[in-house]
Amino acid sequence: MPERQRADVRRNHARILAVAEEEVAAHGAAASLEQIARRTGVGSATVRRHFPTRRALLEAVSRKRIEALSARARDLTGQGDGRSALLEWLDDVVAYAASARGLAAALSYEADPLHENACSAALEEAATPLLHRAARDGAVAADVTVQDLITLIVGIVLATEHHPDPAAEAARLFRLAVAGLSPQT
Repeated sequence: MPERQRADVRRNHARILAVAEEEVAAHGAAASLEQIARRTGVGSATVRRHFPTRRALLEAVSRKRIEALSARARDLTGQGDGRSALLEWLDDVVAYAASARGLAAALSYEADPLHENACSAALEEAATPLLHRAARDGAVAADVTVQDLITLIVGIVLATEHHPDPAAEAARLFRLAVAGLSPQT
């Protein structure tokens, strides 16, 4: 009987996650946990058992994208010059976060340092070599952290999520932040 329960639990988890992905895609980080439970055909307590917090749900929904971004950072490490490699990866993060509703919220850092953000932690681990290389090349200030860059991207994506073309506007504002406000001479 325990084997069957574990299989049922796994099936419930997979069904809840699939519905959650659809709901987050449609409604962003504010997707209703109760609606997810209704659509899945389970009680809201079951949803909360699998995903005890909204952040846990958003992290699970974003896991594949985070893994893809982490792999991309690893692929870019050692390619081209440090600045270009870092900016190419950051452009990918902006594009993903602007197009995948809920991802920016999953990446945002909580004020409570006791609750680690698994999504951001994975990106920090993958991107740190890119950032260190860019800093060694003199393309980025030595005190800039991956957390700084993720926070900047989250702010831009959240500020542009209701724009008619959020991805294009987020990319434009990110480029502005990278270039600075002064005209190039």
